[in-house]
This record gives sequence, C-alpha cells and structure tokens, in this order.
Amino acid sequence: MSTVGHNGGPPLEDPEDPGAVSWRSFVWRRAHKRAWKTPPREIALRRLARAEELGMSYHDYTLEIMERGRHL
Repeated sequence: MSTVGHNGGPPLEDPEDPGAVSWRSFVWRRAHKRAWKTPPREIALRRLARAEELGMSYHDYTLEIMERGRHL
C-alpha cells in the first residue's frame, strides 16, 4: 500500500546491510556541516554580542537563528 504522493521508490536504508552508510545520513551530515560553518568575522562578532545581551551562549543563539529562521 502506498500513500498519496509516494512515488514507490526504493527505501533509503538498506535492510540487508545495516552497517552501510545510508543516503539520508550522508545528506544529514553534509547539511549539518554547512549549517555550522563558521560565518564571516563580522557576523560572528555581531551574534556573540547579541547572545551576551540576551544572556545566552553563542552556540545557543546560533541554534535559535537556525530553528526559527530569524534573529531574536
């Protein structure tokens, strides 16, 4: 049984080889690496200053930007 919008393609995980790296995990790691790439110095300093104003760490402030898609 297929659901609406499903093209019936092959599964992304290989059930016969659980040790193999899946496409989904590859794409996830690549996206994570791009998202946490170090921004230009000016942007990093601006984020750090704003995070300190809000009483947050730089990491938490950057995570909020990524989750919400806007600055606090």
